[in-house]
Amino acid sequence: MKRKLVAAIGIAGMMFSIAACGGDNGDDGGKAKGGKDGYAGQTLTVWVMDGSAPDQWQKDVAAAFEAKTKAKVKFEVQQWNGIQQKLTTALSEENPPDVFEVGNTQTPAYAKTGGLADLADLKSSIGTDWTESMNQSAVFDGKQYAAPWYVVNRVVVYNKKIWADAGIKSTPKTRDEFYADLKKIGEKTDAEPIYLPGQNWYHFVGLVIGEGGELVKKDGDKYVSNLADPKVAAAMETYKKFQALSKAPKDKDEATPQQGEVFAKGKVGAFIGMGWEAGVAIKANPKIEKEIGYFTIPGATAGKPEGVFLGGSNLAVAAGSKKQDLAKEFLKIALNDQYEGELAKLGGIIPNKDALQTNLKGNAAAEAAAPAAGGGGTTPLIPEWAAVENPPNPIKTYMTAVLNGKSPADAAKQVESDVNKRLGQKQ
Repeated sequence: MKRKLVAAIGIAGMMFSIAACGGDNGDDGGKAKGGKDGYAGQTLTVWVMDGSAPDQWQKDVAAAFEAKTKAKVKFEVQQWNGIQQKLTTALSEENPPDVFEVGNTQTPAYAKTGGLADLADLKSSIGTDWTESMNQSAVFDGKQYAAPWYVVNRVVVYNKKIWADAGIKSTPKTRDEFYADLKKIGEKTDAEPIYLPGQNWYHFVGLVIGEGGELVKKDGDKYVSNLADPKVAAAMETYKKFQALSKAPKDKDEATPQQGEVFAKGKVGAFIGMGWEAGVAIKANPKIEKEIGYFTIPGATAGKPEGVFLGGSNLAVAAGSKKQDLAKEFLKIALNDQYEGELAKLGGIIPNKDALQTNLKGNAAAEAAAPAAGGGGTTPLIPEWAAVENPPNPIKTYMTAVLNGKSPADAAKQVESDVNKRLGQKQ
């Protein structure tokens, strides 16, 4: 299923201050406790994004919530287009949504402007075993401002027939084995070994994470480009090595054209993408479905997958909500093992606890993605980062420059002034 993640959308369009959101919470400050009748008569408003919360999950969570609290929950499904502006505006008003889904890389910006309630008590009560790589995006300035809900990440989608025609009997376990298998496909078949466009930059971010690198660094009281770092350069050299096996354009990303549609033609051994992209291929050519397989992107050593970008969402409580306690009761239900596990099973997403990954059994793409989640990460979790992703994205420019022959150091110099300018923009 295609999941248009908020994490992949910039937040530079925020135009409203929401610093005053934590003001008037009503006479009881939102702290009224449910008595014998619980919160009877109250309705909690929850915003979820289109595609994130399956209907059955909403129905089951709502029933459990009402049974426990005597209150009702009203789910309002939001569209991705324009959500930053809509959410920013809503959080600045008197009656914001009580609970809402927010992209993991967007969370710091909303926390900085005061729109999110502190959820430290929730973390201590139900979140002690949240996957750390997922929870990092829910923390800002050392405080827990959201709860990790789900992530998705990239895998290798491959054509089993092409790999068999090349004499490859098992999927690779290391980066070197992966490269060797792709070379064998190029030598023994007429297929393109891998379709890897030059600007699949979220895969590049994953490689940087795998190297232990960072795209930005602190310089005094501000953030600046860290593209010249040797770890970033090493990640780009790995990308370049694999991209050399591809005929894909060096100046386009995976959506131009849709790499799933390229794969659908049956002339490509593999591509690196989201599980839903296989669905794009199947829609374009239903006959290819039986040939599609998935495996975890191999890392430098066996047993440690490649670094991946974790795109996903957190759940947050509006600082301006008049129903703080009721909102937290909702989160305790929505995020418990039963309903977090159900979300994973129905939606094919990676749940917020490693122990719940058993719910992915039978979903080949999700099973391939899950092993890498624990070692994954995101783009820099700072509000200033959003402007960097705005087109023309300088990280993409950097990648194309290296693929066209510039050294990583020279390519970094080419774009670092632009990156620094964007990092210096006021949020």
